[in-house]
Amino acid sequence: MSQQFQMKWVIGESNEGKLVREFLKEKEISRTALTDIKFKGGNILVNGEEVNVRYRLAWRDKLTVIFPRESPSEGLSGENIPLPILYEDEYLLVVNKPAGMNTIPSREHPVGSLANALIGYYQCCGLQATTHIVTRLDRDTSGIVLIAKHRHVHHLFSLMQQSGQVKRTYEAFAEGEMQQDNDTIVAPIGRKDDSIIEREVRKDGKYACTHYQVLARYNGFTHLELTLDTGRTHQIRVHLSFLKHPLLGDDLYGGDVSQINRQALHCKKISFIHPFLNDEMIFTAPLPKDMLNLLEADLHD
Repeated sequence: MSQQFQMKWVIGESNEGKLVREFLKEKEISRTALTDIKFKGGNILVNGEEVNVRYRLAWRDKLTVIFPRESPSEGLSGENIPLPILYEDEYLLVVNKPAGMNTIPSREHPVGSLANALIGYYQCCGLQATTHIVTRLDRDTSGIVLIAKHRHVHHLFSLMQQSGQVKRTYEAFAEGEMQQDNDTIVAPIGRKDDSIIEREVRKDGKYACTHYQVLARYNGFTHLELTLDTGRTHQIRVHLSFLKHPLLGDDLYGGDVSQINRQALHCKKISFIHPFLNDEMIFTAPLPKDMLNLLEADLHD
């Protein structure tokens, strides 16, 4: 049975006299997490002895928080699917998701998802965990996905996302020739009235901001690099369609499907400060073969 996730501190002079509850709040351990620790098999120890959150800390105390064990969500089965892992440590995983793989199971695709692959991988490693996918990608978008190995790690990444500290960069092929070398698209996005899947730019939508830079112009499409200030569903796809330059292969938003059979969108880079090691982490993934083939075909033409 795998060891439970733990966090440890040696209390410095500046924290002497604080209640455990106050100290842990400063460490972004939420009330919900503390409740789970109390009632679902976790523990709080000071110098190896069990205490409650009202314990007053002393200088040089050794504080340990033991989180409850996690189990996969009911109905989520592990599958033996190869995972292209770019990085792994005890806190997180970074993988390069192929196009054609759901991030999580859906009614149409109940198996074969990244979440199924993760559970299978954890089972092989003896890690008792469930899936905490921090940065999701659409089924037919390829590229980097960040995964937390524990609920609390996911919580910390969610806080970082809210303050813009998890940065992603995309490459895309947009239909036609875009005239401006770079621009910022600010247009609110909401769900289309007659669809549960499709989004559109609409006045009552949520604020959405996309930045793009032209990398090259080819015969029939423009090669772009994009970054987002917000993370709305289908944001890049909707914004480029709004500009009348939908992604190649994106049949949902009017893209030409004659050259590629999925939206030509790839998350090529992610950067963040590691929430435990405090190191800057930068990972990249090259364009997949189907997108490279389009570039090579254009060059040969």
